[in-house]
Amino acid sequence: MSSRSSLRGHRRRIMSEINVVPYIDVMLVLLVIFMVTAPLVNPGVVNLPTVGGAKVQTLPPVFLTIAADEKITVRKEGESVQTLNRTELGNFARAFAAKQSDKVDQPVVLAADKSIKYELVMDVMSVLKENGVKRVGLAVRSQ
Repeated sequence: MSSRSSLRGHRRRIMSEINVVPYIDVMLVLLVIFMVTAPLVNPGVVNLPTVGGAKVQTLPPVFLTIAADEKITVRKEGESVQTLNRTELGNFARAFAAKQSDKVDQPVVLAADKSIKYELVMDVMSVLKENGVKRVGLAVRSQ
């Protein structure tokens, strides 16, 4: 009987944990396979359409500079410098837009003094846009 009681005390317990080591090994093998085969796979080649050699005539930009005293200076390549105030800007923009051809729009680059309020710069941009100037950009200085 003593042998029976000793058997009862040495029963095996049910193991409730999963051994994840084999799963990690499989995952690492799959990872190595994907890392080796990924550079060998060629992506599909896309044949893009071509267009004729249309020559785009690029015009040099017109520079509008807003000084600290809120005077607007217009510089065009090959022309003399013109100084405007805010009331004359609309007339300039209408005349400038009327000169533009339908195919090529000459860009206008706006540069302002650091001390000028942002509101004034936005007002000048909106006056230019309202009067038909299509391409308006801002000039900045990189540091």
